[in-house]
Amino acid sequence: MDASSSGDPLLQAAQLLRRSIITEGKPFPLGATWDGLGVNFALFSAHATKVELCLFDDTGETELERIELPEYTDEVWHGYLPTARPGTVYGYRVHGPYEPDAGHRFNPNKLLIDPYARQLISQLRWGPELFGYQLDHADKDKSFDDRDSAALMQKCRVIDPAFTWGTARKPETPWQRTLIYEMHVKGFTRLHPLVPEEDRGTFAGLAHPNVPAYLRSLGVSSAELLPIHAFVDDSYLVDKGLRNYWGYNSLGFFAPEPRYLKSPYATEFKAMVNQFHAHGIEVILDVVYNHTAEGNELGPTLSFKGIDNASYYRLLPDDKRYYINDTGTGNTVNLSHQRVLQMVADSLRYWATEMRVDGFRFDLATILAREPYGFDEGGGFLDACRQDPVLSSVKLIAEPWDIGPGGYQVGQFPPGWAEWNDKFRDTVRSFWKGDAGVLPDFARRISGSGDLFNKRGRKPWASVNFVTAHDGFNLNDLVSYNDKHNEANGEDNRDGHSDNHSWNCGTEGPTGDDEIIALRERQKRNLLATMMLSHGTPMLLAGDEFGHTQNGNNNAYAQDNEITWLDWMGITAQGRSLREFVRKLTATRKAFPILYRGRFVVGTHNEELDVKDATWLSPSGDEMSIEQWHDANARCFGMLLDGRAQASGIKRRGEDATLLLIYNAHYDMVNFTLPAVPEGDGWQGLIDTNLPDGRLDAFPFGHVYAVTGRSLVALGLSAQQGATRQGIGAIFDVTEFPLSD
Repeated sequence: MDASSSGDPLLQAAQLLRRSIITEGKPFPLGATWDGLGVNFALFSAHATKVELCLFDDTGETELERIELPEYTDEVWHGYLPTARPGTVYGYRVHGPYEPDAGHRFNPNKLLIDPYARQLISQLRWGPELFGYQLDHADKDKSFDDRDSAALMQKCRVIDPAFTWGTARKPETPWQRTLIYEMHVKGFTRLHPLVPEEDRGTFAGLAHPNVPAYLRSLGVSSAELLPIHAFVDDSYLVDKGLRNYWGYNSLGFFAPEPRYLKSPYATEFKAMVNQFHAHGIEVILDVVYNHTAEGNELGPTLSFKGIDNASYYRLLPDDKRYYINDTGTGNTVNLSHQRVLQMVADSLRYWATEMRVDGFRFDLATILAREPYGFDEGGGFLDACRQDPVLSSVKLIAEPWDIGPGGYQVGQFPPGWAEWNDKFRDTVRSFWKGDAGVLPDFARRISGSGDLFNKRGRKPWASVNFVTAHDGFNLNDLVSYNDKHNEANGEDNRDGHSDNHSWNCGTEGPTGDDEIIALRERQKRNLLATMMLSHGTPMLLAGDEFGHTQNGNNNAYAQDNEITWLDWMGITAQGRSLREFVRKLTATRKAFPILYRGRFVVGTHNEELDVKDATWLSPSGDEMSIEQWHDANARCFGMLLDGRAQASGIKRRGEDATLLLIYNAHYDMVNFTLPAVPEGDGWQGLIDTNLPDGRLDAFPFGHVYAVTGRSLVALGLSAQQGATRQGIGAIFDVTEFPLSD
């Protein structure tokens, strides 16, 4: 009950007094802004007829009063409330036409989240009151529901943004030195023995110094967090006792997800970022601006749908009752509308400036670049990012595909962007699985995918190379299962991808067979080594460094449990060995700048230095012939990266280091003759995925190296100059980082 319906004269007097002091305020900035004296409220809606600000008690359970925003400027409703303070809990009720056929779904009985809210409190509870129409009505969404939804809704809270950052600064890691670690806020810390139990699963847990220190010990430069914007658990998941664990169901683009907050303060996120920066680790956010949690015409009315449905969403031009569904989730955010585009740009700038994050990975980014006529590199969103002095200076990563028309756009994003490269993922998996005819494409992928990115001055780092990610098999399961096993999702194993390019190495799932176990461990090392020693930006999935398993589930989006939580206490001896191997790989990458040079290797001759940047070798040690390239049965070759073939000019230390990589996806051993290279006196073994522990020998030119079946070998040129003995030696000096073991 609100004060207007109460007979208490004191409450009515208080309400009148409160209303009497609200002033017109300003239409900018949007959202609820505390200025030290009061709060300015501003909400965009082009089609509303009235907007009411609803104030609640501190718990959000009792609605205290409703105040009509007194002014409307440039399609923005606004008012200034001197009595409001940080901590004030609020929401909106928006009046206007309920005309689904015209795209309008206003219903003031539904409490709405402010799109610019900096903090949300509580969790949404599902019920029929959340829907703007009567669920049991014959005409469904053409009906009108007058039940109040406030009791079930999350509420907004005004924040004081003040925070003492201290001396830590953004690491500003150059793209070519970037190594990304994709992780989940809760999954990483929920079972972490060194994080206090009360902090686990929260930003406070990630802020434990042990967490960024561990990432640093792996050689990671950037932590990419799965969605942390406020999101909603889908009703059909809640009905099955599940949750939206990944978080790709956003509702608030400015608010951190409440379940990740240990404290009542959104500044907890800032403390986490500050701790990561103090350890030299960047924070990249996985963001979902392509759709919201409100679904299609039969979805709930939670925010945008009730504020201005016709502006916020793409609707079918000839029938605005229905939504364009390029996302597969029911709706598509309309970034062609200037105010919606402004909201997304404001959100990005807020996280980059006020929250100091270092970059963004955009879910289904093709949608953001699609105008009504199709994908456009010159569309509004990409232009906004390109010209914005803040957004153009942070890391921007596209997931360059969606299910809409022309949805696959890998390699088509503009200069300045990096892109997830699924061609790298699929080709590398297929090569090590032993598929025929993959070698030429594999060579393109490990050399930076120049066929996709070598244009317009783009650099090899534009290709984000990964073999596993949150979506799909993780590394352990990739080599342990031929088929997905998603029964725990409650969809009869129909969900998730079926074409995974995976191989179980002889038996499905866990096994006690020592030969199969050994092969699986070697395949893990092959896949990791290929990713780390390729040109491009490597991305490691959290837990892959020690062999975490999801028991064959390749779509664990709803599994907020031990399937997805990293089991730090359960790390085996094999897992510890794999983790040390990852550290050796990252040290090797760091020791050989030719792996992250700013130019694509294309196998061309540098006339000035009389050398090739890359030479592709057959097992005889000779350059591969055309016939060998076209041999579908060829599964073993070498890539010689000659450090002398750098661009002319000032050389930095170590830039002339030469590296030989040998890949053998054949099931049997292959004898490989080590080539002779000028300015060297032989080869120093660095990596052999069949011999992951300890130092390798030095070998003279012409030595025949027995490359084990299904293994990768890396060797550095032994010389007084170039790849220094000190640099190579450092690769073997990685020490175990104390964790739970």
